[in-house]
Amino acid sequence: MRGLNTKRVLITGGASGIGAATAAGFIEEGSRVAIIDRDLAGCERARQNMPGLAAAISADVADHQQVVNAFAAIIRDLGGLDVVINNAGISIRHDFLDITPEEWNKVLGVNLTGVFHVGQAAARYMMEHDGGVILNMASTNGIVGHRYYADYNATKAGVIELTRSMALELAPRVRVNAVAPGYVLTPMQRAEYTDEMLEAVNRKIPLGRHAHPEEIAALFAFLASDDAAYLTGQVYVIDGGETAGGLASR
Repeated sequence: MRGLNTKRVLITGGASGIGAATAAGFIEEGSRVAIIDRDLAGCERARQNMPGLAAAISADVADHQQVVNAFAAIIRDLGGLDVVINNAGISIRHDFLDITPEEWNKVLGVNLTGVFHVGQAAARYMMEHDGGVILNMASTNGIVGHRYYADYNATKAGVIELTRSMALELAPRVRVNAVAPGYVLTPMQRAEYTDEMLEAVNRKIPLGRHAHPEEIAALFAFLASDDAAYLTGQVYVIDGGETAGGLASR
């Protein structure tokens, strides 16, 4: 894709799953890539598994000062910043009535406040320099209801509206979009499934399977590229057709 070989890219939650696949994809495109992840051991594994990685910094995106410190180091290591992918996120499966205030604040802190902290730091830098691209990780859970993840769902709906607001305010210097995956078969999710559970979910997806992390990474790469120069303020669903039929799809 055009232009990626000159991009300086930051990916949060980049030590595993979709984040790691996205980092590997941008490195393959010739981009200079740094990751932030609160998992210190995961950052070390990422350095070992991706020799082309420019930097891997352990930081919690829910903590504003940690984000500020991480950005200073990353801009130094990358020599600037062109693309930021807000991928870091957590979820806790529980009934709505059982969610504690501590759990609610924990999920919102990473999934929504973290996107705000990183997005604002990125936008301030980009607006003062040569512009750039900010891509936020949403979810189909932020578009349709889903049992047992009320706090997670609320954060992803918030990310969608934050994305749209950022796009309006930061244009034309900074493009801002969101990616909303459905089911993605990361190693962590596969470990939680029995074969029967996996097949039951796959049966309700028109394409008959979960997405691969690399497929989400490819969408991020396109949206960051010069080929997507006229795209901003949008949410791009990638769910194998799961939500195409509304209630009929559930």
